[in-house]
Amino acid sequence: MRRHKNYAMNTLNKILIANRGEIAVRVIRTARKLGFRTVAVYSEADADSPHVRAADQAICIGAPDAGESYLAPEKILAAAAASAADAIHPGYGFLSENAGFARACADKNITFIGPGAEAIELMGNKRLAKIAMLKAGVPCIPGYQGAGQDDDTLIARALELGFPLMVKASAGGGGRGMRLVSEARELSEQIHSARSEASNAFGNGELILERAMNDPRHIEIQVFADTHGNVVYLGERDCSIQRRHQKVLEEAPSPFVDPELRRRMGEAAVAATKACHYCGAGTVEFLVDSEKNFYFLEMNTRLQVEHPVTELITGLDLVEWQLQVAAGEALPLTQDQVTLTGHAVEARLYAEDPRNNFLPQTGCIMVWDFPRRAGVRVDHGIRVGQNISRHYDPLLAKIIGFGPDRKTAIRRLASAVQDTRLLGLNNNRLFLQNILCHPVFTAGRATTAFIGQHFSQDASLDQTHPLAITQAKAALLFFQRRNKRREPDFNWRNAAPRAYNFKFDCEGQIYQVGVEDHGDRYNMTVGDANIELELIGASGNECVLIDQGIRETLCYAFDNNTLYLDAGYGHYVFNDITQQPAAAAAGPGGGQIKAPMAGAVLEVLVRKGDTVAQGQTLVVLEAMKMELQLKADTGGSIENVNVKAGDQVKNRQLLVTIGILE
Repeated sequence: MRRHKNYAMNTLNKILIANRGEIAVRVIRTARKLGFRTVAVYSEADADSPHVRAADQAICIGAPDAGESYLAPEKILAAAAASAADAIHPGYGFLSENAGFARACADKNITFIGPGAEAIELMGNKRLAKIAMLKAGVPCIPGYQGAGQDDDTLIARALELGFPLMVKASAGGGGRGMRLVSEARELSEQIHSARSEASNAFGNGELILERAMNDPRHIEIQVFADTHGNVVYLGERDCSIQRRHQKVLEEAPSPFVDPELRRRMGEAAVAATKACHYCGAGTVEFLVDSEKNFYFLEMNTRLQVEHPVTELITGLDLVEWQLQVAAGEALPLTQDQVTLTGHAVEARLYAEDPRNNFLPQTGCIMVWDFPRRAGVRVDHGIRVGQNISRHYDPLLAKIIGFGPDRKTAIRRLASAVQDTRLLGLNNNRLFLQNILCHPVFTAGRATTAFIGQHFSQDASLDQTHPLAITQAKAALLFFQRRNKRREPDFNWRNAAPRAYNFKFDCEGQIYQVGVEDHGDRYNMTVGDANIELELIGASGNECVLIDQGIRETLCYAFDNNTLYLDAGYGHYVFNDITQQPAAAAAGPGGGQIKAPMAGAVLEVLVRKGDTVAQGQTLVVLEAMKMELQLKADTGGSIENVNVKAGDQVKNRQLLVTIGILE
């Protein structure tokens, strides 16, 4: 039997977690349960993050930029040496699938809690991995994965395959370097585009071609292998609900998979695992068509973000298994002993704005709370007062529902998502809530095409104004706050003025709401709508009110004249500009180009005096691994350019001013 030197029988004592956020907290929890000492590493931006507080020791490893901290192998290894850590758990992302880092750990006699470098290297290259899978008899999508990479060869092979087809980067993942090609005339341009993106993102422009599948399901198998030759699979996870090839919801088991298909896919996953002499936790991903034919997609050589759903239906702690295997122990169970019970569904809570094309968000967390009840698990690494940086992935937390059956799991998760409170920055909570209630999802019929086919018109994706009721509640909160300041004994309502008009700036739009005070009842005028609200009381971050006869508790947060509010229709940020002159807040079309989030300026494409047209790109901003093109909201002449390439900018910072031509 092959035994990687990284997995010689040994006793682990202290584990360094080379990661941050919820996965670092998650690993520390199990390590502490098993009696291991733990070391956190952190960037300067994460100095007061929960994972730093959770560990026994913590070491700062550099500047906020991931390349100078979490992606710097030499700094991670230096931290391990300084703290006398004898093992490193990489979590997921960052260095978790970096073969060079795994080798460096082995060279330093540090146990890398993951597979050997050879397996990471092989499965990290889609072209070579597919060749290995075909050799092992694992079903693969028809395509081209040859060594010939010139454009002529790729075009010729693509024409043989037919359309539609996928052009994919051989290295990396996350949808980068991936293009769907529907017609031959698009082929040359898409090959060039995919190769360019892959080269920039991964330093490798190698491509593969695959026949595109119509509306497949994305189903993955959790595998585990030890150094004693044992390999098992722990059921499947259905990850079909995706946006831009990024998973949104995951569940286990899949509502589509029957016992026979589970067995066949599990055995194929085990064959894939053995083919690369694997050790530790891994996931073999497949695409499955409507006839239950399945095809190898890729293997992730690490713990997955969605591992909690597998833990809940198996009753196992997968991190505990990782630590046992890393210490050279045999797997705790044989395949016959693995049982699946109940159902689990996970939702990923992101700092992103679904109303604005899912633009990542930065800001300070003003309120964070979630339900603690039977059948609900929340894995997170955030706290009130924490600043969400532009430097890292916007995943904040994972909310998981579990129950004896799928309906119960979904119901518990939907309720938990609805009851979760996250204020301070826009997020995808309403987006998740609405997916969980969609009839196609609840019926178990969702494929990878679900969002495009069934959800693209959902209210959570609407970029229009906050609803009148949300504006009315915002005005009421501003009103009670203004008058409470005037009457400290909390009997402020009797002293309140009879009427007041509020003006807000919400995401660049100006709104006006009239408030009439009738004791405990308030008549709100929002445009042509008249809304009556009854206020029962308010304190802290909560107020109790009655809307159309229904009593409810509203959660909110103030920061000076800024209100953070989620009244059930999405998270909004309102700025009170009632006392400001009319020209103080130019809205869209006003020529004030502001940063939509904190970031770094990559390019400034205009100079003072230039004439620009509406829609012309003025500034290119980089934030959270995305490039954002900021365009002119009106035609005119550039009056001021306030930034240059390389500048760091804050959210809503004024970058360019356009003078509107008469």
